[in-house]
Amino acid sequence: MSAIYIDADACPVKEEAERVATRNKTQMFVVSNGGLRPSHNPLVEMVFVDDGPDVADMWIADRVGRGDVVVTGDIPLAAKCIENGARVIKHNGEIITPANIGNILATRDLMQDLRSADPFRQGGGRPFSKADRSRFLSALETELRRAMKEGAQ
Repeated sequence: MSAIYIDADACPVKEEAERVATRNKTQMFVVSNGGLRPSHNPLVEMVFVDDGPDVADMWIADRVGRGDVVVTGDIPLAAKCIENGARVIKHNGEIITPANIGNILATRDLMQDLRSADPFRQGGGRPFSKADRSRFLSALETELRRAMKEGAQ
């Protein structure tokens, strides 16, 4: 049976994901180190893990597989989930697949090297927009349906 896993720390689309899970009657796991308001939705399970680097990521990666969808902006977690057969979506609706994860990891590593080489380098990503939210909703709905078909096979 398919499930949605949310890497919830700093996730701006938890409510949207919950709507998709409810519409599709799919279990959703919201995984974080704490500090989140619990959902009263019976399909949503709040999972609070211990503090520590990558504890939430490890909890997700250890449980996902074929037929599941993971929502994360964490590229190493995305790679582990794809390796386990899950589908992965970033918060802005970008789909991460086995075909593009290598390039995404390489770009992440390059940007990390550039930032460490220039400690005065400022900046960040662009602000999260309504268009990103809309793109996410559409992508999650599509990927969940595909995952449900995969899980049923």
